[in-house]
Amino acid sequence: MELTHLSSEGQVSMVDVSAKPVERRVAVAEGIIRLQPATLAKINQSQIAKGNVLAAAQIAAILAAKRTGELIPLCHTLPIQHVEVTFEDLGEGIRIRCAIVTNAQTGVEMEALSGVTVGALTIYDMCKAVDKTMAITDIHLVSKTKETL
Repeated sequence: MELTHLSSEGQVSMVDVSAKPVERRVAVAEGIIRLQPATLAKINQSQIAKGNVLAAAQIAAILAAKRTGELIPLCHTLPIQHVEVTFEDLGEGIRIRCAIVTNAQTGVEMEALSGVTVGALTIYDMCKAVDKTMAITDIHLVSKTKETL
């Protein structure tokens, strides 16, 4: 198996996608932040001192997705056409889901994963004063698709 991010000399290298066609690409990632039920109740009742936790996490996730090329050294900077971040109350935590759409020559799975991760970190940051047991878990790619334009 050939590693696409290594040059023939063994040096790291950004993959050349210039010859690939532009396609519609969609990636979905998700992860969970485990919280105490009391913390989740405070989030749902807007009782966290730093403000609206989920609104802040949503904005942070979108910004992270848009700036992934600046964070991950070998990622391409992509034109993001759409980002959707959703939250699901699990009773003992929150599932964060991030879906990204672009028309580009390479996929957006790293952008979706970055969105989930930074969204979870934002929730952690906003709740760390009230919950010392939080854990960010299960961040993974759910799906990625592409279709010819």
